[in-house]
Amino acid sequence: MRKKTEDVKIKGNRVEVRDGQFERSLRKFRKKVEESGVLKDARAREYYEKPAQERKAKRAAARKRWLKKLNDEKKKQTF
Repeated sequence: MRKKTEDVKIKGNRVEVRDGQFERSLRKFRKKVEESGVLKDARAREYYEKPAQERKAKRAAARKRWLKKLNDEKKKQTF
């Protein structure tokens, strides 16, 4: 037995277009998709990455953040 259309809940990101304001709805949709991380996850799973390469990339990103933090602190001390 199928559910009535009123009882069916749509999963995922959904935005309603009101009064023909398509551009506004599109901006809201893009914001929701970005906040949920769907695109980031899809891009990460686009190609298989070996576990060792994943760890190496994470270490490189951590080092980059750390160097940026040190650089920012150095700039603050100068002023």
